[in-house]
Amino acid sequence: MKKVVLLLTVFLIGIVACKEEDEQVAAPVVTFSHEDGIYTVKAGTELLLEPEISNDVNALYSWKMDGKIVGTGKTYTFKSDVKGSYYLSFTVATDWGTAEKELRIDVAEKVPPVISLAVPENGYTLLVDNDLTLRPEFTSSGNVECTWKVNGSVVSSGAEYVFSASETGEYHVELVAVNEDGESRLSFTITVCTPEDMPFSWMFERVEYSMSSGRTIRLLPYAIRNAFDAVYTWTVDGEEKQSSSNPLFAFPGTERTEPYVVVVTMENSYATISQELKVYVCGEEGTYQRKPNAASSEGWNKVYEFLPAPGQFVNEDYMATTMEEACAYAEDRLKKQAYVSLGGFGGYLVVGFDHSIENDGGYNIQIYGNSFSDSSEPGIVWVMQDENGNGLPDDTWYELKGSEYDNPETIQDYEVTYYRPSGIQQSVSWTDSQGKSGFIDYLIAYHNQDYYYPNWVEAGSYVLRGTCLPAKAREVTPGYWSNDEYEWGYADNFSPIDRLTDDDNYNAGANANHFKISNAVTFDGKPANLKYVDFVKIQTGVNVKAGWLGETSTEVFDVKDFNLIKNK
Repeated sequence: MKKVVLLLTVFLIGIVACKEEDEQVAAPVVTFSHEDGIYTVKAGTELLLEPEISNDVNALYSWKMDGKIVGTGKTYTFKSDVKGSYYLSFTVATDWGTAEKELRIDVAEKVPPVISLAVPENGYTLLVDNDLTLRPEFTSSGNVECTWKVNGSVVSSGAEYVFSASETGEYHVELVAVNEDGESRLSFTITVCTPEDMPFSWMFERVEYSMSSGRTIRLLPYAIRNAFDAVYTWTVDGEEKQSSSNPLFAFPGTERTEPYVVVVTMENSYATISQELKVYVCGEEGTYQRKPNAASSEGWNKVYEFLPAPGQFVNEDYMATTMEEACAYAEDRLKKQAYVSLGGFGGYLVVGFDHSIENDGGYNIQIYGNSFSDSSEPGIVWVMQDENGNGLPDDTWYELKGSEYDNPETIQDYEVTYYRPSGIQQSVSWTDSQGKSGFIDYLIAYHNQDYYYPNWVEAGSYVLRGTCLPAKAREVTPGYWSNDEYEWGYADNFSPIDRLTDDDNYNAGANANHFKISNAVTFDGKPANLKYVDFVKIQTGVNVKAGWLGETSTEVFDVKDFNLIKNK
């Protein structure tokens, strides 16, 4: 998420002067050890602030609190016996410019550590003699000493612990984190199994599918766990069509009244599990197309789904406990032309229109974000036709191909599992389908709601999947981060191609990207050749954080039928 107002700011003032040899001298640059500008200290304890300063020849230093100068040295020692938050500004002035930083110091009576770790809702499950690396994150005012216990016995004193067991059973693991102010504990179980006892699991986007006659759709389970040597057998109306280690089945549809009954059976050396699906093949494309007329609105008319990934704007200043309430919040924001933040990777928003958006070969869809130079947070755009005519986005999504679609670093069908934190104001842990893990950082300086995990997600974890682009976040200079733009084809992206400058004044900080329905592709990358669409989904397309700015998250201000705008 882009920061418009920052607690931690750097202001460069003045005119760059020249030395006698006409060489320019830069203004001073200041950095502190805490990038977010927030320090936590116990009451009565001294805190030495030692900024790193470059270009401070013949500089004057000033430390101010409550508008009063409290120090004039290059360093400053803070101390308070009273609990609370204190705001301190540091200024460096030279003949060539001025740099200023603002800090916040939270004084607390005691600051015991807080533990964050991605623990599945029912604990971990692990194969015999396999390793499980546990890497918790700690929030603490000082050094943390760790003790790991397994079934009551101490096994490690490091911050990171690698668990392994040669015998099956349920192991009770406890992490005790201690600093000078107290301790915190986290307990969970690790169930160690042989392969035959390792539970297989999978998920399906839905169990009923709809499609237009003459098309081919992809049927594919996801979040597959513990498949081992699995073979997936697909039958249609009892007739075997495919048996392979590849779980993907391409289903070609011919129109008929009754649904096709499709059964997929996973069989490995230890288990056999089946799932029945139904596929309804409707009329040919265009059967349910809704042509625009004079009364048609150029803007969206309903939010059907809003499920962000965890992020610093999730749950902020609103309370949603159901998907319906979350959609109502998103609708209210979009009506005000205010941003809806989609959080980290995979967070998404689905909108519909009072008519079908036609494909005329040019730009057809307009999506407003708040990108600017050095700050792009790309959203993948998906489109859908209402193929079954029920007015709901429950048919087939097609990705709109962007500039990174064929990039070998782009990951299709990428999955991230987010885990509910064990307490308030904690980072959100995640694991992904590439075997990686990390955190959506909790940024108390800017967004201090209790949870960044969506309140309307009842489960202890949830999976988001989609296309993941190679990230472009980079630290240009110490403390200054840039999210570079992508060439074309993404929402909230400062594109040199599909961002049209005549829309830049639409709203304060908002500008539009434009999209062609003709760029829609099928699951195997072929042109979808859609004549129109009814629904649009925008989904955060990167999994990255930019230092103290936090997670990169797509923002959406509005979605429109661009045909009705350009043809006025």
